[in-house]
Amino acid sequence: MPYRPRIVDAELSRALQSVGAVLIEGPRACGKTETARQASRSEVLLDVDQGARRAAAVDPGLILAGQSPRLIDEWQVVPAVWNQVRRAVDQRGGAGHFILTRSSVPSDDETRDVGAGRFLRLRMRPMTLAESGHSSGEVSLAALLRGENLRAVDPGLTIPDVAELVCVGGWPGNLGKTSAQARRVLAGYLQEVARADVQRVDGVRRDPEVVSRLLRSLARNVATAVSASRLRSDVNGTDGNLKAETIASHLDVLARLMITEDLPAWAPSLRSRTRLRAASVRHFVDPSLAVAATGAAPSRLLSDLEWFGLLFENLVIRDLRVYAQELEARLYAYRDESGLEADAIIEFPDGRWAAFEVKLGGGEIDAAATQLLRLKARVDTSATGAPLALVVITASGYCYRRDDGVTVVPIGALGA
Repeated sequence: MPYRPRIVDAELSRALQSVGAVLIEGPRACGKTETARQASRSEVLLDVDQGARRAAAVDPGLILAGQSPRLIDEWQVVPAVWNQVRRAVDQRGGAGHFILTRSSVPSDDETRDVGAGRFLRLRMRPMTLAESGHSSGEVSLAALLRGENLRAVDPGLTIPDVAELVCVGGWPGNLGKTSAQARRVLAGYLQEVARADVQRVDGVRRDPEVVSRLLRSLARNVATAVSASRLRSDVNGTDGNLKAETIASHLDVLARLMITEDLPAWAPSLRSRTRLRAASVRHFVDPSLAVAATGAAPSRLLSDLEWFGLLFENLVIRDLRVYAQELEARLYAYRDESGLEADAIIEFPDGRWAAFEVKLGGGEIDAAATQLLRLKARVDTSATGAPLALVVITASGYCYRRDDGVTVVPIGALGA
């Protein structure tokens, strides 16, 4: 299929103008290689080219020869390549020599310490609805955060349409597939994760059935702050004997494979003495993985609207993460002991922020707006100022700003 432009394309272009090498990290099959190819002039694919792997085993520098930028795909297959690239960047000077990709982060990641000044890292995720063509992108997140009063007509997505999109996910290889076809692909994806990928990260043997049970438990608790002890109880069953550290190890390896991507807690200064909750909210990098872990179909989502709402929240978080990264901002979740929460907080390095609630049905908009206004009143804005925006993201409907200042945005109109 023709290449569909990605938001990270512009980020990659800017990075190549700034440093000698760019490292693209993201889950397997999210499109890293094809995105890197758009900016590269030569390439070596270490996960499929046995000859290149043999050559690199003898002399890693052999695979660096080629026009710049040179793509070295899945470089972690030959770890010695990293130091060779680092030295080549030092010797050549200037910018834009190499693009490296990888689909997992080892626990003893030496690149975190020795790449400063030579490498920039880009995180890739599956496609947003705007990238896959399922959102008009008419409502720009950047414009919302600038305070613009945006309006848009109903983009036409129905609740059944959204259920299909949740099941198919944002994987480039699933474009044009039916939900049944996509679910078969994703079931195989998770089987490979449980069978081989979790061992490939750090060499530790893990029971594939335990990994699969943990994935199912995470799927049932998606978009919640479920504790590791609760997950352990769920995975163990009535007679299991898995230790807490075993579950922690499994959760860590799923995160390093970028299968899961939890949303950390936001910690603003509050006007009240209300205590904040520090637990992260559990999310998959794409909601389709949660669906695949349970073997569900769109009909299951439509018959279980509570779970569907949580999966929809995961989809929105996926898209907001991509859009926020382009703006050099980060995403958090807000929870406090009083029960007040916001599904997503976008925060800029200078402290500016915006709050979002995600609601599947239009009947929940009023309650969501009330939550956001309560949060605005609770945060001490003396340092950061008033929120840039308060937004309720819905599955369908129109985009408009309410009299109370809260903006309602259908996901089918949201873009970068």
